[in-house]
Amino acid sequence: MSDRAMGRIGESVTRLEDPPLVTGRGRFAGDINLAHQLHMRLLRSPVAHGRIKTVDVEAARAMPGVYAVWTFDDIRDVPPIDFREGRIEKYEPFRQYILARDRVRYVGEPVAAVFAADPYAAEDAADAILAEFEELPAITDGADAPGAFDDAGHRTEADIVTQGYGDVEKAFAKAAHVIEREFVVGRHSGVPLETRGAIGHYDAAHDVLELHGAAKVPHRNREALARMFGRPLNAVHLFESHVGGGFGVRGELYPEDVLVCAAALRFGRPVKWIEDRMEHLLATNHSRQQRHRIRAAVDADGRLLAIDDTFFHDQGAYIRTHGARVITMTCGILPGPYKVADYRATGHFRLTNKTPAATYRSPGRFESTFVRERLMDAIADELGIGRLELRRRNAVGPEDMPYALPLVVLGDDVEYDNGDYVGLLDKALDHVGWDALQADLQRRRAAGEAVGAGVAMFVEKSGLGPSDGAKVTVDPSGAVELITGGASIGQGFETCMAQICADALGVDYRKVRVVHGQTNRIEFGIGAHASRATVMTGSATNEAALLVRAKALDVASDLLQAPADTLDIQDGVVFRKDNPDGPSVGLGEIATQLLPTRKTLGGREPGLMAEGWFHSDHQTYPFGCHIAVVKVDRETGHVGVERYVIAYDIGRAVNPMLVEGQISGGFAQGLGGALYEEFVYDERGQPQSVTFADYLLPTAREVPDIELLLREDAPSPRNPLGIKGAGEAGVTGVGAAIASAIDDALQMPGAVTQLPVTPQRLKVLLDGARD
Repeated sequence: MSDRAMGRIGESVTRLEDPPLVTGRGRFAGDINLAHQLHMRLLRSPVAHGRIKTVDVEAARAMPGVYAVWTFDDIRDVPPIDFREGRIEKYEPFRQYILARDRVRYVGEPVAAVFAADPYAAEDAADAILAEFEELPAITDGADAPGAFDDAGHRTEADIVTQGYGDVEKAFAKAAHVIEREFVVGRHSGVPLETRGAIGHYDAAHDVLELHGAAKVPHRNREALARMFGRPLNAVHLFESHVGGGFGVRGELYPEDVLVCAAALRFGRPVKWIEDRMEHLLATNHSRQQRHRIRAAVDADGRLLAIDDTFFHDQGAYIRTHGARVITMTCGILPGPYKVADYRATGHFRLTNKTPAATYRSPGRFESTFVRERLMDAIADELGIGRLELRRRNAVGPEDMPYALPLVVLGDDVEYDNGDYVGLLDKALDHVGWDALQADLQRRRAAGEAVGAGVAMFVEKSGLGPSDGAKVTVDPSGAVELITGGASIGQGFETCMAQICADALGVDYRKVRVVHGQTNRIEFGIGAHASRATVMTGSATNEAALLVRAKALDVASDLLQAPADTLDIQDGVVFRKDNPDGPSVGLGEIATQLLPTRKTLGGREPGLMAEGWFHSDHQTYPFGCHIAVVKVDRETGHVGVERYVIAYDIGRAVNPMLVEGQISGGFAQGLGGALYEEFVYDERGQPQSVTFADYLLPTAREVPDIELLLREDAPSPRNPLGIKGAGEAGVTGVGAAIASAIDDALQMPGAVTQLPVTPQRLKVLLDGARD
């Protein structure tokens, strides 16, 4: 026997997902074509806010190849898109219909849908639709006074979300110092390589509505579509294909997804829609934009007594499937790694005439980390305390764990599980050689260079519960099938799940076929979001595989005439621990013995299979810190990142190579939000960033190689594997660390108050300093 099976937890094995992707055999939404399909294109609103006066579709309907043209009147029976968690009554007036009803509220809102034999005919017909609008004043800043949302009396302040604890006013009254600042996070979002796509198909023979091209949360979207169309849940199925990037924006239920399904039901033909890049920048969920007015009460030694944060969340035109998740998470996670005795966060949930906003990788944490860490820097600067020393004085310690706060994140009470935040900071500083780095930066600044370093600390959340399940089956050939309700959006889901299954069962991970994103294969699933897949689906996989292992050992004990506890499984073979080269039996043979046609069941249930469930009361809370070294060009305002270090405690890494890939990719996106990416609108609500000439993505030239210090010092006690999530750690601290480094480079404490730090904004700062 070999000493272990290949692909155990902790090994950086190659990805199972890659062979079809690198050999051109991947199947993305654009590759899916069904017989007799129609193609859909949309007429989108050219105005940010206006009443619809007329939509004349007659010329479009008469064009060659056009099958049908819809306006709102044609789909009046389809309700607006509901929230992922179900009904939220106070937000219902702000939901989006799949085609605009009465008025439009953002440039890019679908007004009419064209269905034709090919996408070119559909596009030409959409261009032939004559629509007239009565333009209304646009609200373009969430911090502006609220206005009218509709004619029914609803206002554009959909809600005021509050979280907090303690007596904040009392804390400020007794504070030795009060530090108050305003910070702004710009509007940006995920821009995957693959744009959105959806293919609706009605299987009349079985009365099943299918949606192909699903991602992220297929089971949740299945439930929503079933409600919208009044169909039984088992009469709707969603199918995930390969996904060219998710990042929170792919896989939500959008108007286009519902339209292709409605059309497939009515026409009895498949309907396909593929988004173009301009549509993506106009219509796919935006994110991030917040304006914070935050103040801190501190004692004479710089210890936090209270934080009071009032902020304005620019939601855009409608509240989509996420509801108030981002604004609520911002409130719930803002204290981060620090002890804050009294706390209050008040978030104004404001609608504006922009593309609707929702989650983007590290929602609420990228924003709150920037705000909190900038505040910590401001406190340190005002009190004359070193920025690192201030953080050490205020950090939650390992002796405080588990550390509970009366706050809520994603409906879950906040309770940090474990960790040594200062210990990880010190390890990162040792790695970077902080003292020597500071001496070198001082030398370079004395020589005229604008160079500096910044640090940001953060706490992440991962493993959103409460429950997840998985099914493991071994067939007579010895192959293993793992069926999950998870989703693969490029993060290495199949590989991680196969490794966990293989480790528990005792097989080579390459023998595990992982099924995901197919609602007809497993009844329940909550997909891949909130960095939950490895923790929740992985733990459920572990439970199912252990049950299969126990059953295999039970059968093998009869076949090998040895007690089950004297047996082991490696490479799919059961053998005696005290005689590895002696008699053995393969898992395939055991599965054969358990076929329902055999007489060898011995009272057992047929099949070498099991279903496992994992339940969790709390999320896990990984943590980390970022260190940035930057150089500023005073003449152009350009910021170059010379060095970037990310220290992150993941608890236990299933596949360290994949973790590194996740964090590296996240860093690139965080860098975009810190320096480059921003959706800009003019005073009429017209978007100014609808091509890559204006919406700037960082390229390989701008993105440095990161130095990753991956630690496993704090395995989570909340699951048997000790694992925590990694999907968002590379994003969370980037804006804060780079802002701090720019301050240091310019020797201007508190200079950066807004992201992204574009050359134009930096030049204003520099020119103001000269004046």
